[in-house]
Amino acid sequence: MYTNTQASTETRQQDDLLATIIPLLDEKQPYEKFEHLDCPDIETYNNRKLLRIQGSLVGLAIGDALGASVEFRPHSYLQQYKVKDMQDGGTWGLKAGQWTDDTSMTLCLAASLIVKGEFDPYDQFIRYKRWYKDGYMSSTGLCFDIGKSTRQAIIEFEKRQKKVLHELVQKNKATKDTSLDEIKNQDFLSHYDLKCGPPDSAGNGSLMRLAPIPLFFSESYDFVKQYIDKATILTHNDIRAIEACQFYAGLIWYALNGTSKEDLLRPDFYRRVLNINLHGDVLSVVQGSYKNKNGYEDGIRGKGYVVNALEAALWAFYNDGNSFDKGVLLAVNLGDDTDTTAAIYGQLAGAVYGIDRIPSDWVKKLFQGKFIKTLANALYIRGKSLKSEQQKSDESNGGDRNRCHTSEDNKGSSDSKPSGTATSHPNQNVGVNSTSHHAQSTASKNISDRDQSRNVHNASHKGGQGKVNDAPPGNDKINVIYEV
Repeated sequence: MYTNTQASTETRQQDDLLATIIPLLDEKQPYEKFEHLDCPDIETYNNRKLLRIQGSLVGLAIGDALGASVEFRPHSYLQQYKVKDMQDGGTWGLKAGQWTDDTSMTLCLAASLIVKGEFDPYDQFIRYKRWYKDGYMSSTGLCFDIGKSTRQAIIEFEKRQKKVLHELVQKNKATKDTSLDEIKNQDFLSHYDLKCGPPDSAGNGSLMRLAPIPLFFSESYDFVKQYIDKATILTHNDIRAIEACQFYAGLIWYALNGTSKEDLLRPDFYRRVLNINLHGDVLSVVQGSYKNKNGYEDGIRGKGYVVNALEAALWAFYNDGNSFDKGVLLAVNLGDDTDTTAAIYGQLAGAVYGIDRIPSDWVKKLFQGKFIKTLANALYIRGKSLKSEQQKSDESNGGDRNRCHTSEDNKGSSDSKPSGTATSHPNQNVGVNSTSHHAQSTASKNISDRDQSRNVHNASHKGGQGKVNDAPPGNDKINVIYEV
């Protein structure tokens, strides 16, 4: 039985944790100082939601770390040398347990939500840029692995910052010594929006990092629906990437709140529960294309194209026999974009099974595993406080349940959209009544799934040019930018 003493202890632990972790996340490399701090853990008291939140974030990082040593290896290679455990080496020469860009960008997003206590896309972009240029939240201290569309978006964001700073200097509102990241949110948004992703960036780079949004807003699916599009189009402004993220974020949110795996995988879940509109290739996957395929031989591919990545992760989840270790290895051993396929699988499977059903050896081997688990705890705590603040605000505003917790700085954003018209609650199988603003995708289904290599970002960051991912041969209707 959960006693008042336990509740008091938990509240004190949570307050102490936030007081420690929030200022730490603005340090140059947060986990380095974290190692020297006595940051309190949280007693779960059989709190399944917290265990699932920990499982989702840690599961994502474990999938990334398991796939890192064989990234870009073809399926044929992995049939001979199957991955069974975390191991050294590979493309980036990492140590067993270290992770790549999937986890780095996820931790950037998590840090923003925790520090700001709300969804602040401008702050998210600043943290992504810090990762790209300075190795913030990288397991090696350098950005060594980045997708082309993400790189393009970050560069575009910095260009816009420079133009804004020039305008501010001209108007004597800033000096030439002002740092780009000192530009205020409202000043940037008075000149530009934050849609920096190329218009046809249908890669998996936004799908791989989205977990912190449903983890942070675990008390309100309304907020997940409101913000997932905005988080996606920062770097991937393509209908297929947006729809894939809408669906997957919804699955994670409902998993956190106790929806069974069987229900999550029902072909009408996207419509009956999530109440989202899907089209084309994404719809085909969501309705169960992965259920009728026997792995790689039947077309399951762990590729950089977001639809391939979504299908591969769901295939591994569907066939994992309710075992995280079996499923994540199925994802890795498909080959190709091994780290990302497994990271996408891990964020959903971890939310369903909880951290207590992830092999403890992997949790121990994971680089900075305690730090990642602590960020999961902080997402949970800050999300709960958001709910408390919202309830107080609702009461003072006559019970307006649809008022969004958004900073004043964000009011000028040109990419804002109205929130839903109903509030969902944990374990309630109803969606939020809203109409999708997306037009049906007209992209050709015959998109090549050929390999594309990531850009290797040198430590100097001077003049490095990534490989250009051109349109597939014979397809002159759309220029798809792959993120692998």
